[in-house]
Amino acid sequence: MSRIPAQPSDPSSDQPRRVVFVVGSGRSGTSTMSGTLRTLGLHVPQPEVVADATNPKGFGEPQWVVDLHDELLKRSNVQVSDARPQAWLEAGKVSADHAVRERVTSWLAGQFEAGDELVVKDPRAAWFLGLWRAAAGRNDARSSYVTMLRPVTEVVGSKQAYYDARQGGVTRTAAWVNMMLHTERATRGESRAFVRYADMLADWTVPVFRIGAAFDLHAVKTAMANDIREVHKFIDPSLRRVTLTWDDVDVPPRLRELADETWQALDGLADEGGDTAAAHEACDQLRVAYADMYAQAEAFAHSTTLAARREGARAAAPAPAPAPASRVDRLPHAVRAMVPPAARQRIRKALGRER
Repeated sequence: MSRIPAQPSDPSSDQPRRVVFVVGSGRSGTSTMSGTLRTLGLHVPQPEVVADATNPKGFGEPQWVVDLHDELLKRSNVQVSDARPQAWLEAGKVSADHAVRERVTSWLAGQFEAGDELVVKDPRAAWFLGLWRAAAGRNDARSSYVTMLRPVTEVVGSKQAYYDARQGGVTRTAAWVNMMLHTERATRGESRAFVRYADMLADWTVPVFRIGAAFDLHAVKTAMANDIREVHKFIDPSLRRVTLTWDDVDVPPRLRELADETWQALDGLADEGGDTAAAHEACDQLRVAYADMYAQAEAFAHSTTLAARREGARAAAPAPAPAPASRVDRLPHAVRAMVPPAARQRIRKALGRER
């Protein structure tokens, strides 16, 4: 028998409000973490995104949050997996919108009626962490962040297997670097934890109970034996179905090198005591290096970009109207045939229509 669902929040209770945001690139184990916290008693706002073949155990994502992020990404002209450093500035403009902040704050307030400890998970959330942090603060709730880590080749391979095939390995790798380095920067100085997906599958109790203590999560710290058994049944190591290496992902050597360095820096943050100033400096240097690389790539591709714009403008332009038929063309053929050939030639020359 599993734990009784979280009880409605009592304003007079001494139990503090908590919101755990599960962030990081999609296909990194974010659903596993969210589902684990939900099973242990944290509340996932309802309704949730329905499970499908790409994630048969469920996503652990509130549908309202996913719909909101899709709307905001569209307004920002940003993709879920966007490789552009500039995309963070565009998403930030929407996050600063007063009406959007009021909307998120109001929604979050309603979710605390179901419990004092919430888990909000959506890979899109990384683009709007400032928005969510402000909303939590307005609701007198403490924000904490769990960033899931999985080797970039496995993430790219999993996305290529289950997501839109229009993005290739180069774009997905670049987007992973962009997403992960900026997520690290956006959560720096906050209550946060980095968890390897492999560690969750090997023995989830170690990282999860460490998070429970660090974030002061009542549901995790008081988990009962039945709850723990339910999580053991929920986590299925066989769901790590994609285990690619660089031999399977064709990217330019410099991007591969930068992605490897990014993984090593982030992986070190998952070690106990690894979230240090030196690690932050390494991530900052990698972020600058990635921005420089991307700017160079844009410069190389400038002609291609201009050609695509011209092609798009040409495709969007209305087709030219057909030239009006001349009076000569409107004459019946039998009448035109009555004009001597030499005279017809002089007439065509006068009209500028010589053949």
